[in-house]
Amino acid sequence: MSKSVQTFAAAAVVGAAYGDEGKGLLTDALAAPLGSDGVVIRSNGGAQAGHTVELPDGRRHVFHHVGSGALAGAATFLSRFFVAHPIVLREELAALGALGVAPRLMIDPAAPVTIPFDMMINQVVERSRGAARHGSCGLGLGETMERSQQPGLVVRAGDLVDEPRLRMILGRVRATWVSARLHRLGVASLTEEERSLLHSEAIEERWLQDVAAFVEAVAIGRPRLAGRGIVFEGAQGLLLDQDRGAFPHVTRSNTGLKNMISLARDLGIGHLDIVYATRIYTTRHGAGPLAHAYAGAPYPGIVDRTNIANSWQGALRFAPLDLDLLSGAIRADLDDLGGSDLTHSLGLAVTCLDQVGRAVEYRERGAARYLSPEDVASAAADAVGAALLLRSRGPTRATIERETRAARFGDVRSAAAALPRSEALAS
Repeated sequence: MSKSVQTFAAAAVVGAAYGDEGKGLLTDALAAPLGSDGVVIRSNGGAQAGHTVELPDGRRHVFHHVGSGALAGAATFLSRFFVAHPIVLREELAALGALGVAPRLMIDPAAPVTIPFDMMINQVVERSRGAARHGSCGLGLGETMERSQQPGLVVRAGDLVDEPRLRMILGRVRATWVSARLHRLGVASLTEEERSLLHSEAIEERWLQDVAAFVEAVAIGRPRLAGRGIVFEGAQGLLLDQDRGAFPHVTRSNTGLKNMISLARDLGIGHLDIVYATRIYTTRHGAGPLAHAYAGAPYPGIVDRTNIANSWQGALRFAPLDLDLLSGAIRADLDDLGGSDLTHSLGLAVTCLDQVGRAVEYRERGAARYLSPEDVASAAADAVGAALLLRSRGPTRATIERETRAARFGDVRSAAAALPRSEALAS
């Protein structure tokens, strides 16, 4: 990047495990001091995210589509890497409205859009897998990405203002894509109920109503964000990345810095204050490997009102925090910075310290070890070389403590971005 080009700094929140690490909490904390000048950029995934934000006054929301800074007054920009879902957004806007919140939303015209057939295919195929399920949420994100590779079948945010075009694509998908895709995925036949849903005109009409509501609520375009306080909000976690996770139990997106780097280049951002997030124990909601898994919740103080057991993902599973896995995943993700001109600072957030006992099991160099919650968080920061350690002892931004530390690896410098100036993160 030329030295004559003016750049600015932004913060980035990245899940370092299998999702559910506290990204909503951290995004809210980083957005709070920015207020209405802040913009949260969703950099991957889609509405299958479940990022919980709780305020000290008791208001609580699980963000799926809207950025997790909305309760703090920040706007949301849904990037070209985000999969838009009109059905889910309409439901979420109603829920936020009940809290007295009317979020400001923008979306890149190139962002792909989920249509009802994506959800139908996703759910039919996942049910057909039985015990061999991949762990899908059933919202059709992967199927949206697959269909979007097909000329003539893709729907992007910029198309949502053109109802005739949408009807034409829906007709094509029903006539040619659905049966071919189901056959390719090993589904030989449908139940009577599934066939009825596939040919339901009512579902199509309801989706078009959701689209109309989407267009009314979301500004479609590429806004100028230079000089705004920006927080990139990642979804899922590094261990679910489509290129680095344990296939097929992955999400159909890049969950770390890769997309953020591309967006930063577009926006003229020269520095990222990166915060990787992990609980003080490991969780996984959905199928897939989980080393050293416990038989159930390892501590009686664990409370999770967001990740409830459901027919798609089952119950939340638990394991000790593995510092070797954590540092390896973060190191691999930071490698993506190698081909960019971005500088960065490295922070680690360890959440849920209030939910565990006085001695916490974790793993390092293949062995089980036990320390206090505070010392486990410190050991994790040492393992990843974090210059900043954030400890969270509760569900709100007011419970976050900040500790500046010496760095072990990474190009670390102070920047005038959300992290260094955030009063919400002061100890």
